[in-house]
Amino acid sequence: MGRLFVVNLEGKIYSCKHCKTHLATYEDIISKSFHCKHGKAYLFNKVANVSIGETEERLMMTGKHTVADIFCVSCGSIVGWRYETAHEKNQKYKEGKSVLERLYFQHIRTSVSRTPGLILKLLSQI
Repeated sequence: MGRLFVVNLEGKIYSCKHCKTHLATYEDIISKSFHCKHGKAYLFNKVANVSIGETEERLMMTGKHTVADIFCVSCGSIVGWRYETAHEKNQKYKEGKSVLERLYFQHIRTSVSRTPGLILKLLSQI
């Protein structure tokens, strides 16, 4: 197995509940109104630090989709799935997007890099 590279995200992020590896940012949420067999799930425009499993056809509440489970690259836990193909025209917006199941992630906040202008502005207020 090759060397594991993990991307550290900044700001409001969601991380693997098991190992705390960063998975996605708040800014990449498309919808919080998804559901799965374990409860709530969020649709994200992009996710990080996941590996993609084998594709399969699944019949979901919104129709037939080709999906692949996604796993945390650090601990191997399943964290959700990725939409590869949507067979219904009105579901095409999901293609290439990922769903993280709420049961498998947690919200954390990391420090955000400060821009020089912001630092100077803050220093001038002291």
